[in-house]
Amino acid sequence: MTTSRTEAFSDGVIAIAVTLLVLDIKVPEPGAHGGLGRALADQWPNYAAYVVSFVTIGIIWINHHHTLLRVRRVDQGLLVINLLLLLTIGVLPFTTSLMAAYLREDEGQHLAAAVYSGSFLVLGCVFFALQNYVLSTRRRLHDERIDPALRRSILRRNATGLIPYALAVVAAPLSAYASLAICGAVALYYALPGEGSPSSSRASQ
Repeated sequence: MTTSRTEAFSDGVIAIAVTLLVLDIKVPEPGAHGGLGRALADQWPNYAAYVVSFVTIGIIWINHHHTLLRVRRVDQGLLVINLLLLLTIGVLPFTTSLMAAYLREDEGQHLAAAVYSGSFLVLGCVFFALQNYVLSTRRRLHDERIDPALRRSILRRNATGLIPYALAVVAAPLSAYASLAICGAVALYYALPGEGSPSSSRASQ
């Protein structure tokens, strides 16, 4: 099976997830207490959670595209893992909305942060599983031009992000703000080109 249908379906699900994120940012009602500026400023948790989630999904989309570029053929196992990845992406609008709603609340903010950061941790684990499956030398799904050193570099860069996501989950009971900040830092880390990233390995594709 070719990768075209897999990528087209994945792009559709990712596009819907990104679109749903912005629906949580509401237009303030006219006559709001403190004026429009105050009402807009009060929504800063929505903006923060939206940006972190949008950038994370965008980076997943970029890396998912480059992952499929490395694939010569698609088998049943890859399809199943890809569906699991899309499942974890599809739930992000909900966890983002949850984080934005409870970030400043006295009750529920820590659980909301744990659910939010946990959704990123699960997403990262599934994406790492997808990368590992594609680059497995036993299955031979990947392009033979990918040398072992590059393969290890790609997997190492993907695995690195799992550690701060786990720390974000651990930090959630202590500070929801710290948990959100860690998730944002991971998004910034993967937004920058690095060893094993698509931009640094494009010449080898």
